[in-house]
Amino acid sequence: MHSARYVEYNFSPSEAWAAYNFTGWREGMADRSMSHDPVITPRKGRNLFILDVAVPLADLPEMPAGLSLTAVVEEETGRKSYWALTHGSPDKPDFHDPACFAATLAAPEVP
Repeated sequence: MHSARYVEYNFSPSEAWAAYNFTGWREGMADRSMSHDPVITPRKGRNLFILDVAVPLADLPEMPAGLSLTAVVEEETGRKSYWALTHGSPDKPDFHDPACFAATLAAPEVP
């Protein structure tokens, strides 16, 4: 399920986005073509922030796939924090570390 190849999607509250294919750990980075732009909807509550993102199923990698959910949060003061399901290295954030791919995205069920 976990292979050397992986896909990276970056989504921002500004609704900017990027998608990349990698052939290996931080190797072979190339733009990933998408059938159309993801739909990005930022929502701000009183004490929370939600970023909804809709990506066409056809633009996702083959499933099942290892999954790493990560976030870089920059506060108004400029302070940054790095969030992940798990961090591969205790020394510095590296969202490309294979250890970060701690979850599995299953293929959709077709009735």
